[in-house]
Amino acid sequence: MKPLSAPGAALPEGSPSRPWRPTPLLYGAAAVHVGAIGALLAYPQGLGWAVAGIGATHAAMCAAGLWPRSTWLGPNLLRLPPSAEGCVALTFDDGPNPDLTPQVLDLLDQHGACATFFCIGERAAAHPGLVREIVRRGHAVENHSMYHRLHFSMFGPARIQRDIAAAQQVLTQLTGQAPRFFRAPAGLRNPFLEPVLCRLGLQLAAWTRRGFDTLSGNNAAHVARRLAGGLAGRDILLLHDGNPGLDPAGHPHCTTVLPGLLAAIERAGLRCVTLRAVVPPG
Repeated sequence: MKPLSAPGAALPEGSPSRPWRPTPLLYGAAAVHVGAIGALLAYPQGLGWAVAGIGATHAAMCAAGLWPRSTWLGPNLLRLPPSAEGCVALTFDDGPNPDLTPQVLDLLDQHGACATFFCIGERAAAHPGLVREIVRRGHAVENHSMYHRLHFSMFGPARIQRDIAAAQQVLTQLTGQAPRFFRAPAGLRNPFLEPVLCRLGLQLAAWTRRGFDTLSGNNAAHVARRLAGGLAGRDILLLHDGNPGLDPAGHPHCTTVLPGLLAAIERAGLRCVTLRAVVPPG
């Protein structure tokens, strides 16, 4: 087996970069900063108002970063495009997990369902055969950062780029195709993320609904209701094959909930697809 290159080596060519377009929130924040500086030069006694204005913009950007489904900091895929009206996307985070991912793959096979796996680069490098098996069975592997640091949203732009690019390199080498989508650890981010994703040709992807299946002690039926209640075409559903929560009996939520969820999708006449199969590049 060809050894993986060390993180930081040249990236294989992936999706083309795209232009970064600041959102109205970022334009507004920049305007407030410039206005505050100008006001202070003309009226130094207004320091308190200037600080308050700048503080308010930073609070707004922080709130946007703490809301995983926010589009205030840049584009964020929350649902499949209208062309995929009869489809849903099952997505799995935090793997690959040698104890759980094979079970998930078998369950998906039983229902003829495709899924998208947002893999952590470090774990993928530790289990290369499992990553290749995901792709061999017809699923997609996407980028979930190299190390899944919970303080990812506090990284500066250079560290964000190093982390995502390292995972992009590992996953591309293992699967033979560059990931097109990125999901931030815990969905948390900051204004530096979108420019980096643009340079790397990645699209940010969140979800329509999640089951909070990483919380141990949850009732599996409650997790299932959060995912299947109101199920509709174009939904993006989030489960975890890594870091799974356990039900009171000690069973991973992912494996206990998935069969019923797949059955509910079939009853609704919906088809499971990967993100890359239905979402246009860029």
